[in-house]
Amino acid sequence: MSRRPRKDVPAQGAGHPTVSVCRGCCCGTEKIPGVDHAAQLARLRSGLEGAATVRAVECLDACEQGNVIVVQPSAEGRRAGGRPVWLGLVNDEHAEQDIVTWAAAGGPGIADAPDILDLYVFKPSRRVSAGLDG
Repeated sequence: MSRRPRKDVPAQGAGHPTVSVCRGCCCGTEKIPGVDHAAQLARLRSGLEGAATVRAVECLDACEQGNVIVVQPSAEGRRAGGRPVWLGLVNDEHAEQDIVTWAAAGGPGIADAPDILDLYVFKPSRRVSAGLDG
């Protein structure tokens, strides 16, 4: 596990949520079989174009939960109490679509996540989450 520099962090005041898609050592690779990882990222980007920032990030050090996606609130969502939501085992198109629907509606602090996403939520260690929770 390595320390990641804080890069590509959304600017303060960003008007949209940010969806960070892990594409490190395990997520996004053949270590998670049966998933078209490139298509997953493309579907998220296409579905959220203009509504959220979607970015592929280095390993988020939560490999046992691969594929990991973190939905970070917009500045407005953060002011309303929203915090990053870590989702693990996102390996099917239905979960992807639920993430798209939620983030497009405003994401954490603005819109309630579809109930089904509760099954994917996990809490990473403080050390791991510190890189994105900023």
